[in-house]
Amino acid sequence: MASQNPSDKQGTLANRAVKEVYPVSRIVREARALLEGSFPLIWVEGEISNLAMPASGHIYFTLKDEAAQVRCAMFRTRNRQLRFTPENGMQVLLRVRVTLYEGRGEFQLVAEHMEEAGSGALQRAYEALKQRLGQEGLFDEAHKKTLPVMPSTIGIISSPDGAAVHDIVSVLKRRFPAVDVILYPVAVQGETSARQLVDAVKLADSRKDCDVLIIGRGGGSLEDLWSFNDEQLARAIFNCELPIISAVGHEIDFTIADFVADVRAPTPSAAAELAVPDAVALQSELRNLTQRLTNRISDLLHNEKRHVAYLQQRLPRPDRQIRQHLHSLEQSQRLLNTVWQRVLQNRSQRVDYLAARLTHPKAQIDGQRMRLIALQHRLHSADKQHRQHSRQLLTQLGARLQRQLPAKQLRTQQNRLNVLQRQLHGEMYAQLDTAKRNLTQQIRTLSAVSPLNTLERGYSITSRDENGEVVTRADSVSQGERITVRLHQGALQCEVKGVKER
Repeated sequence: MASQNPSDKQGTLANRAVKEVYPVSRIVREARALLEGSFPLIWVEGEISNLAMPASGHIYFTLKDEAAQVRCAMFRTRNRQLRFTPENGMQVLLRVRVTLYEGRGEFQLVAEHMEEAGSGALQRAYEALKQRLGQEGLFDEAHKKTLPVMPSTIGIISSPDGAAVHDIVSVLKRRFPAVDVILYPVAVQGETSARQLVDAVKLADSRKDCDVLIIGRGGGSLEDLWSFNDEQLARAIFNCELPIISAVGHEIDFTIADFVADVRAPTPSAAAELAVPDAVALQSELRNLTQRLTNRISDLLHNEKRHVAYLQQRLPRPDRQIRQHLHSLEQSQRLLNTVWQRVLQNRSQRVDYLAARLTHPKAQIDGQRMRLIALQHRLHSADKQHRQHSRQLLTQLGARLQRQLPAKQLRTQQNRLNVLQRQLHGEMYAQLDTAKRNLTQQIRTLSAVSPLNTLERGYSITSRDENGEVVTRADSVSQGERITVRLHQGALQCEVKGVKER
């Protein structure tokens, strides 16, 4: 057998080693499918460069960091949702799809959402914490504590140098000067601010020195207010036994502390107005009550005077009583003169004694100061008694209001409605029975006069076939005409053979 040429052998091996050849479009398409299937929607942060915003409305740019860069595109339908204008050098956060642009075979990112990097991350953390604490029930109204009607001491957790504290204290002194204020100084922003706020809430809760806590600060950016979005602070507020008013920022600012607190105030000044009543309004109410009491006492005195006058008119022998009163008056006058002489004598001796013991004016001033302090204590006690009386009055008014609730009247009307419904049903059933009896009687009457009963006794009804007219006279038909004779059961088709008039 002839030997095989080495060159032919190599060609055969080469043919066997030939693999499937991919077109460029296929390899790019499959690479794109592999990329898009391997990466879900992801978040990417970087700096914008090479920004292009053509008339088509699409945005093309490069996203880069210190070590790498990648081409990005954001199409017109997504650009309409942007809240800012992208610029070169801006640090942004993108939600992107990883893909491959087949036309140039370039790896790129297609942005679905764009936001500025700094505040966006904080906002997402804020929303996530808000959702989680809300699901745990920290924001439920069932856990909210009511504020005392007339607190004696207000606690403030804020920066002592901030304008919020001065606003709160100013409003408190204007509305209710009798209230005491305790300041728990803390830093309201910075790395240690959240820890200080938590410690201050726990300290105030453990000491129980105040009736209400106000926690807050002035307005600012999301970063400035971030200490009030701390999870530990939220849980400390939730676990605090004292009612807490949150007054963080301006009316448009919302923090986690606002949602957990028992009451949220739009501003620090509004928090102070919520914490204490208006002393002017209370004084006005007190004056009204005093005037009503005075009028009532005047009416009672007037009635008693009239009664006394009536009794005086019925007194027997006025002249005797007058003589007795005159005699008693003379004795009292003599006794009064004697006592008055003794008093004058004692006063004179005391004046001489005091003149001898006259002390330095400073001692008298000190005595007056002590008397003033005692009067202040008495005033404080009287104010406290008045507040207790006001609370009791409010409780009594609340009880009277509860007794006037319409629930009892509703129950009475409901019982009356049930009785009327039962009466209505009884009347309806009675009328139905009467109607049934009347219907039965009418059926019997109709049955008695029904022509069908007459047919049953052997009679019949004769009618023309053409129009169904009933034949009552023999001369109304003619010979050969077809007629129908209806019997009790069935009918006869007949032909007239002859006519007899009688």
